[in-house]
Amino acid sequence: MSAATNYLENEVLDHILGEGARDFTSPATLYIGLFTAVADGEAGSVTEVSGNGYARTAVNFNAASGGSSTNNGAVTFPTASGGNWGTITHAGVYDASSSGNLLFYGALTVNKTVTDGDTFQIADTQLTISLA
Repeated sequence: MSAATNYLENEVLDHILGEGARDFTSPATLYIGLFTAVADGEAGSVTEVSGNGYARTAVNFNAASGGSSTNNGAVTFPTASGGNWGTITHAGVYDASSSGNLLFYGALTVNKTVTDGDTFQIADTQLTISLA
């Protein structure tokens, strides 16, 4: 996952370059959201899973090295219940458990269809965030 949203790019640039409000604060908790469709990765153009037991799930990251960082520990989503989630094609990092701002997004290496009773999991160190 290496695409930053325009929101995050602007916040980081303003913070580092001393322009604009320069008020970006790192979120206390980050969350992973799962998508069944992405047009361009901006907040209004992703189709996030909803219903059937779905919820964004908190994630921790290892210290960055070589321009990237990986998740620290497995990220296990609630079990799909009451119906299917569909085919998960992308994931994104948010600054809130609901609403909030999409920060990063990217395609999964392999799409995963989540049906009723399935549990979606991202294994330890398998989610990589990079700035390129």
